[in-house]
This record gives sequence, C-alpha cells and structure tokens, in this order.
Amino acid sequence: MMSDIRLFPRLVVPDPELASAFYQAALGAEQVFSAPPTDDGRPSVIDHRVGGASFRVSPAVAAWGWLSPDDLGGSAVLLEVEVGDPDAVGERMVAHGAEVVVPIENRPYGKRSGRVRDPFGHLWIISGELKPDGR
Repeated sequence: MMSDIRLFPRLVVPDPELASAFYQAALGAEQVFSAPPTDDGRPSVIDHRVGGASFRVSPAVAAWGWLSPDDLGGSAVLLEVEVGDPDAVGERMVAHGAEVVVPIENRPYGKRSGRVRDPFGHLWIISGELKPDGR
C-alpha cells in the first residue's frame, strides 16, 4: 500500500472565484490558496479545505482538456460529503444557488441522504445519520 499518496479532487468551473465564494458560503470551505490570475484574469487553481478534506477549483480551459459539467453536458463525477446535519447543508447549498436533484430523506440503506447540483453543474451527495422521525 502506498501511504504517501494524497488525492486532491479538482472541480473544473467557468469562474473559479465565483465557485470558491459558493463553496465557502454553502459548505463552510476555507480558501487556503489562490494562484495569481493568468492571462485571462482567472486563477489557475484555488485550494480549499473543508473538515479533514481538501479540494481545488480550476477554470475550464478547452485547449487543456479541462471541461466543466456544462461543457460535457453533465457531471461525470459524484462528490459525496458526510455531515452532521444533511438537511441544513442541503438547505444552505440551495440558498446559495444549488438545485435539489434528489430530496434529502431517510434511505432504506441506513443513511439520510439526497443529491444537489451546484451552480456549476457538479453533483453532490449529502448524507448523514438517519433522523428518527424521518422528517
């Protein structure tokens, strides 16, 4: 096993600064680094930390093969976050521009979960513990 490997998912978006603001407001992500703007005025990468995880956002650049979900006609990846209160996180994401794809509810597989599409087309599964009353 290779314990020296670290994984940093990178979300490709049209506007990294707008996406960074969304992830900070909706998920409580902390921006830890932003590269200086490139020739087109957008940073090539913005690093974030949320809980014990890190992720990056970068601009869509077709010449590099960096395509956003809109360029692809949908998201090719599901991002799953496990949180203490999935309802609150889902509501906060929607309040900042995400849309509900699958409502957050108790599921027969023992989790409370649902799915939202963020304003940049990325799909997020938000899950947590079951609610005893199911609401």
